[in-house]
Amino acid sequence: MATGGGFGDWLRAGTRPRLLGILVILLAGAALCIRLGAWQLDRAQERGEQAAAVEQASQEGADPVPLAEVVAPQSGFTQNMVGRHVQVVGQYAPEKQFFVAGRELDGTDGYYLLSAFEVDGTGGAVLPVVRGWVPEADPAYLEAPAGQVELTGYLAGSEAVTGGLDPDLPTGAQVGLVSAAQLVNVWGGPMYAGQLRLGAEDPPAATGALAAIEPIGPPVIEDAGLNLRNLAYAAEWWIFGGFALVLWWRMVRDEVRHLREERATAAVKRAPADQASEVHEGV
Repeated sequence: MATGGGFGDWLRAGTRPRLLGILVILLAGAALCIRLGAWQLDRAQERGEQAAAVEQASQEGADPVPLAEVVAPQSGFTQNMVGRHVQVVGQYAPEKQFFVAGRELDGTDGYYLLSAFEVDGTGGAVLPVVRGWVPEADPAYLEAPAGQVELTGYLAGSEAVTGGLDPDLPTGAQVGLVSAAQLVNVWGGPMYAGQLRLGAEDPPAATGALAAIEPIGPPVIEDAGLNLRNLAYAAEWWIFGGFALVLWWRMVRDEVRHLREERATAAVKRAPADQASEVHEGV
């Protein structure tokens, strides 16, 4: 004898006043958990940004270390190198300089002055150096200090390549990017990945009657990521919210089983009476 009720049993169980009341309470709890999880996610982002700001301030205030302790020529440039305060000794290559167009400083359009720096003790490996920002692409800015020069500054990554450079591009030409991948085709190698944002040089450059070359400062440390502890808290709250709904589903499932057991028991009790009635009708 069939005892099933299919979807009707689930609907009947789920709409009983007791379970509807429990559902309202659990939905309120789940909504609270979702809200708390979102709050923890916001906190994870805020603390990640705070950590990045602290790291940047720490790097800016740190004493410079030799470039060789941080990165070598023709080696990969990693995120933990960004913003490192370094010092390096070598010579500028005055015939290897460009103006990087479309750069702003305090809202004023201008150029980055990009120079090749041959690092001592590396067999002539070239380090791209952004000597600073200038308001115009005047060739007089290309007069870099001659002879051995000591630089201090901050490391930054290369900019994303959007195209190649003409290998015959002359000194003082304008380019659009600071990218070692482009520059190596013009300046040759070996070359350092990334760039050095100049903070100071000894001896300093002389610009004469021109406006001074303005340092652009260290790079901003971006994409700090999320604080893992707060991210874990957010996940916990969302799991709790999901568990509340699973709990209600299990209560409904138990109620469906109870309904079907009651129906099966009633059917068993009715069976003898139904058989007796059939016998009586047949006499």
